[in-house]
Formats: sequence, structure tokens, C-alpha cells
Amino acid sequence: MGVVKWSQDLAEVYDAVYAPASEPSVLEPEVGLLADLAQGGRALEFGIGTGRVALPLRERGVAVEGIELSEPMAEQLRAKPGGQDVPVTIGDMSSTRVTGTFALVYVVANTIMNVTTQDEQAAVLVNAAAHLEEGGHFLIAVVVPQLRKFPLGESARVFTLEPAHIGIETLDDVAGQVASSHHWMQVGGRLVKHSAPYRYVWPSELDLMGRLAGLRLTRRWAGWDRSEFTSDSASHVSVYEKTG
Repeated sequence: MGVVKWSQDLAEVYDAVYAPASEPSVLEPEVGLLADLAQGGRALEFGIGTGRVALPLRERGVAVEGIELSEPMAEQLRAKPGGQDVPVTIGDMSSTRVTGTFALVYVVANTIMNVTTQDEQAAVLVNAAAHLEEGGHFLIAVVVPQLRKFPLGESARVFTLEPAHIGIETLDDVAGQVASSHHWMQVGGRLVKHSAPYRYVWPSELDLMGRLAGLRLTRRWAGWDRSEFTSDSASHVSVYEKTG
């Protein structure tokens, strides 16, 4: 398995595809929560990508660094205003280390699922804990596995059907919790096709990974608006504290 890496073609259209997630009404609660957790300290983003979150967080006065597996994605970040001022280390977030410790480490936008084995996902949390100062926080934002949305007995479902975007999800290995996301997108007059595996992970599974890494769950919300998390929530934003 391993870690899914974004190609040059996908990096070039990433910001256009995820433009709705960059709207101020969506992004401001996200950046606000991260800034609150950083408490004036340094922050490290795993899978920093094109800087969609890191750049506005930096504008809030938080010193942000990043780890990113895809060089083309990092190039998109560096080309943006202020992007050259955000240190980015090219590497795998499950094992790559950067200098120093941080008040906050975070991984958002389902990026943890791009790590496609349980051992490697657990290693991401171990690596996060290794970068945290005592009492620091690790935040993860990810969907809750949506297996109930698959038709009974079927291993594929259409999750997006729009004029410019068709998305199909397939269950590839139920025991290993591996599925694939297939996209056909019309972006800027060009057709972009993308298929990649991901590993869906349950909240309770993340909590166990956290405990094994020396991280204690302190908060869990259904979203960035800090609404209550329930068994029917489609996603969660979870905060762990380094306990030593």
C-alpha cells in the first residue's frame, strides 16, 4: 500500500476543485480553531498541500511549517503570496521529522486516509506526538466511514453526480478498510481523471492509536463549528493532548 501522492496534473487543479472549501465562511472557523489551539506557539501541518489552510493561519500570526509528500503541491504553495515564507519539508508524514517541537500538529481534509495501512496511520500519530511539546495538541479532521451509504450487497456507489464532477467510491478490501475514490472532473476546460485508494478509519480506532502514541483525546466535534459529535455525525474534528 503506502501513501497516496498528488501528481503534477492534480496539483495544478487542486485549488479549483476545492474552491468551496476555501470560502471564508468555511475556512474561518477552521483557521480560528487551529489558532486557538496553537496559543501563540508554532504549528506543523501534515500534508500541507497548496497552503489552503496554512497561509490564512499564518496571517493569524501563527508560525506554520509543513510536511508534504508531493513536490508539485508544494510548488503551488510556494507560488502564492507568502508561500515562500512557509517552510515545507518534502516527505512522508508517517516518518519525516523536522527540527524542533510545536504547540500544534494538525492533519485535515481527510488526508490521514491517504495513508493506506493501519500501521502507517498509527505511525502518523506517533510522528505527531514526537513533534509536540509537552501539553501540545494534535488535531485531526476526517470523515466518519460512510459504509451505510452503500446499497445492500453492493461494493460501489456514486457519491457525486454534478455536471462538472462525477465521483464513484468502490470498496476494495473491507477487512483492510481500503476503498478507492474515482473522479472525473471538468476543470478550466480540461477533463481530469483521478483514482486513488484510501483507508477509512473509525474514531475509536484513532483514539487507540492516539493512546499508543501518548496522546489523550480531549475534544471531539462534528465539524469546525464545534457542534456536538453524535453517532450520526458524518465527520469529526478531534483534538488530542500529548500526555508524556
